[in-house]
Amino acid sequence: MRPGTDAAENGLRHLLNEWDPIGIADDVQDEYDCMLAPLLQRLRGGAGQAEIDEFLRQELEDHFGLDPLGLRPEAMAGRVVDWWATVGRADGISCV
Repeated sequence: MRPGTDAAENGLRHLLNEWDPIGIADDVQDEYDCMLAPLLQRLRGGAGQAEIDEFLRQELEDHFGLDPLGLRPEAMAGRVVDWWATVGRADGISCV
C-alpha cells in the first residue's frame, strides 16, 4: 500500500459522494468506490483534467447507464485534479 492511500481514498470518496450523480450517496456511502482505484491510478500517473473528464464520462455512460449531460463531469474532473494537486503533495505522493 502506498503512503497516504487510505487518506487519498477517503478524500476521493468524499468528493465523489458530494458530486453524487446518481443521488444516493446519503444512503449508500460506497456507491462510487468502483471509481476510486482507477481514478487514483490515473492521478498517480499524472492524468490531467481532460483524461479524468473522459474517465468520468465513460463511467457515467457505461457503468451507471446515465447521460452525462447535466451531470458536469468536466467540472468534477477539475475538482478532482485540484484536490489531487493538494493531497498528492501533502501525502508525499507524486502528482506530476
